[in-house]
Amino acid sequence: MPHKYAALKMRQVRPNPNQPRKTFNEEALTELADSIKKHGLMQPIVVRKADEGGYELVAGERRYRANEMAGNITIEAKILLAEGDVEISDLDSFKKAMAENLNREDMLPLEEARGFKKVLDEEEGADPASVAKTFAKSVQYVNQRLALLALRPEIQTAVDLGHIGTQAAVQIAALSRDNQKAVFEDWKKGDKSDNQLVHIAYAMRKQEKAAQQDSMVDVEEMTPEEKAQRTRAQAKTKSDLDEIERMCDLLDSVGKADPMELARVLEGQVGKRLEQMDRVAGFVQKARFNLRQAKAHADASEIMVNPAAAAPDLVAEADAALARLEPADDSSETEAAPAATPQTEAADEPGHQPAPDSEEKDADADAQPVAIAA
Repeated sequence: MPHKYAALKMRQVRPNPNQPRKTFNEEALTELADSIKKHGLMQPIVVRKADEGGYELVAGERRYRANEMAGNITIEAKILLAEGDVEISDLDSFKKAMAENLNREDMLPLEEARGFKKVLDEEEGADPASVAKTFAKSVQYVNQRLALLALRPEIQTAVDLGHIGTQAAVQIAALSRDNQKAVFEDWKKGDKSDNQLVHIAYAMRKQEKAAQQDSMVDVEEMTPEEKAQRTRAQAKTKSDLDEIERMCDLLDSVGKADPMELARVLEGQVGKRLEQMDRVAGFVQKARFNLRQAKAHADASEIMVNPAAAAPDLVAEADAALARLEPADDSSETEAAPAATPQTEAADEPGHQPAPDSEEKDADADAQPVAIAA
């Protein structure tokens, strides 16, 4: 795109009203202002000519604010020029601002989500794949951010504040509105880690789906034969787990044995016995993972408001969420106050695949959650 460089007066430049990034860290701005005082502005802002005269920021609002804090009356700028008779559109300006903030990881999750939604709504023929290509992100990354728009406003706030990670938030977004609230109220008690939240929300969604498909049968509706079969299954499972407890004594004795004595007693079978123990460890890890999943389902059952409730339509409710969080609405804007995004901890369970990385592989919001760390 044709451009030229010039030193502009600060009063000639006005912020972009469609700036996708709404939150600026004051401490970071102060640090940048101090740096500008000592070393000058290292990278010019990007502007375009405004219809009403002067220039409008395209990229670099953080640098613009810091330069103003530094007390400078001029600023170095890269001025984007029209190509022939084609002026730079508002959407093009928005996309450039969005791209700069995304690449610097400056934006909050919900800011990204609203930015992607704006491009989808205003660019003809746009879809998640084209948006992902525009901003050098994966399609899964874009879809996961868009899913956040289906969250209740109070949960969106918690996500932007960094209290709830995006992996957990995507799972919660797939729940019905009432069950989203139920999960959030339980999370506020403070006894759930982000990783546990991923599993509980995932379990709740599976239970919602099962209830909608009428595949979950209440005990009261079971025949006497089915009740007896369930009782036998419960007794066997409990007996098996009790047997594992007795095996702990055996493992403990091996763990406390003197290694040199073990080598002498096993007489050349150490390698074979070690392979045996590795197999046992693998089974233990798988059983442990399954029990943690069962715990998540048990917790979900206690929290759920209505297991048969329909999950939100992510497209329709995204529009509703945007309407509620429009900047012009002061009350909604307060609810959407922001900050950073922690990722769900990596799995530590051998034999189980971790949740796909949000930049690497495609998956939907119902992807199997990662194993919970001990």
